[in-house]
Amino acid sequence: MDKVLFGDNQFFAVNHLSDEKSRAQAIRFKDDLAIIRVLDQAIETGINTFMCTTHDRIGNICNHMRSNPSKYKDFNIFPCMPYAHKYANAVTELGIAGTIKQYVPGNVFSTFAKGGMAFLNKDFIKLMKLLIDAEMKMFKGINTPVIFIQNVLVDMILGLKMNDVFKEYDEYIRKKYNAEPGYITMNMPLLLDTLNSIGIENPIICSSINKIGFRMSGGIEVYEKYLKEKEFRPIAMQVLAAGALRPKEAIEYLGRFPKIESVLFGASSQSHIRETKEFIEENLD
Repeated sequence: MDKVLFGDNQFFAVNHLSDEKSRAQAIRFKDDLAIIRVLDQAIETGINTFMCTTHDRIGNICNHMRSNPSKYKDFNIFPCMPYAHKYANAVTELGIAGTIKQYVPGNVFSTFAKGGMAFLNKDFIKLMKLLIDAEMKMFKGINTPVIFIQNVLVDMILGLKMNDVFKEYDEYIRKKYNAEPGYITMNMPLLLDTLNSIGIENPIICSSINKIGFRMSGGIEVYEKYLKEKEFRPIAMQVLAAGALRPKEAIEYLGRFPKIESVLFGASSQSHIRETKEFIEENLD
């Protein structure tokens, strides 16, 4: 994986610190060309990986990349699924049955409608694979070497102790998409222990890692212990702790942990992109 990963929060009005900034971002990036312009600026600074949700508008970005194959031939996207807001909005507009009908192929939907929860319990894995395939359609022809499950689902699976889902996901991503599976979580220590317990070794785990323990379930001490002693491939996100830390001190802290392979960040100006990238490269070996 690249050391520097570019995220998409700023494009879809996600700001953990300020609602006012979220509204400003929503206005600025209401046009897809504005997103493409910032991605191109990231590429100009030497960033080659975009880690993003499966927001519907990402499909438009992928269409643009497919239309300009020489320009983006070395550019990677790390899809993160599911995009929870997409399904939540669909449930609001279409209801639960309508949402399933929209996102799950017809024959499977008919079976689901007849069998209800019994079908869901019996064939959850099959349904998961179908939804992965539905989400991945927008990335056809795009380099997707790592495919992530979002924390909203990872942490739910952890809570329900449905560990077989992780095993099936791992195998399906490797076989069907020739990619590495990745996991986003708010509880890195528990997830790593769980994955190891079912035979998944050295997994790619993206989690909050920052100097003040922001969104680090279990506490900063156990995170630091795992980062020093355990075998896995960490990606650090939320490194600025929603704006509580300045970039320099935040990234200097990450430099204490050589196992950290990558840092995920979002920015909307080329100067900020360049500055953050330089901090990361200076402090992470």
